[in-house]
Amino acid sequence: QVQLVESGGGLVQGGGSLRLSCAASGRIDGNNVMGWYRQAPGKQRELVAIMSHSGIRNYADSVEGRFTISRDNAKNTVYLQMNSLKLEDTAVYYCSLKSGWPTVAYWGQGTQVAVSS
Repeated sequence: QVQLVESGGGLVQGGGSLRLSCAASGRIDGNNVMGWYRQAPGKQRELVAIMSHSGIRNYADSVEGRFTISRDNAKNTVYLQMNSLKLEDTAVYYCSLKSGWPTVAYWGQGTQVAVSS
């Protein structure tokens, strides 16, 4: 089993910045993809950014150029630096770790990000 613990959410004014962290523990397959998804009220969960163990990144178009994903493989931790935050970035942000074949997905409990005007 894998456990994911997120931190760093909160309330920020539009244009501000936040940094999310997610630490994974347990039986972790080294060949994994860690990342962030978000879910706003009344909407489906959507991909924000993911990063493979080897360093390949993928971003949603809506956050490209504003958000940066990074990870520390030694600490099994993934980060999301969010800059120039917009009202529409308000959501619960979930950390994920996917590995194995067939792929197994693990999720954190979610952390709230609220952007005010």
